[in-house]
Amino acid sequence: MHKKRGYHHGNLRQALVDAALALIEEKGPQGFTLSEAAKKAGVTPAAVYRHFQGRDDLIAEAARQGYEIFADVMEYAYEKGQPSAKASFEATGRAYLAFARKYPGHYMAMFESGVSVNANPDLARVAARASGILERSAQDLLQYLPPEKRPPASMFSAHIWAMSHGVVELYARGAPGTRAPFPPEDLLESGIGIYLRGLGLIPPDT
Repeated sequence: MHKKRGYHHGNLRQALVDAALALIEEKGPQGFTLSEAAKKAGVTPAAVYRHFQGRDDLIAEAARQGYEIFADVMEYAYEKGQPSAKASFEATGRAYLAFARKYPGHYMAMFESGVSVNANPDLARVAARASGILERSAQDLLQYLPPEKRPPASMFSAHIWAMSHGVVELYARGAPGTRAPFPPEDLLESGIGIYLRGLGLIPPDT
């Protein structure tokens, strides 16, 4: 059990975020109180309000930090796939699954807590950065289609985001009553392949 300790002003805020992330992993984003987060960080509940307006504000900061990591992971995947637009696009999809597995607390704060990406300007900015990377990789691929056959890059990337999210929620995170018929990575890769074939971006026999 943590003893109360004298945190430096700068790191109490992060200690509370870390405590919230641990509780989110353990109990879900709606399963803990601000008092529990304070106790886990080793401070009084009153100390929390020097840094956060309430529990939702604390979760929003955990989500913001998650989006920062997520965007970095997506950026790395995109760059690793270069100069192939197809490799970059597929890598960003795989990065979605990898992020959800490695950072479950952040993932839940971002996507399962009910927090709005418009909760504050910093959260909105970094969420837009993350989605922008996937949209950029979609735009790269669409250059290989005739202009009259190109869907909007934002629609293309939204479809892949939704597919990635669905695979994570249904199969990678062990939703009740669901059992993956194939490994989540295979489900996503084959789904993306079917989508790209439908657009004519890869030949039918690959």
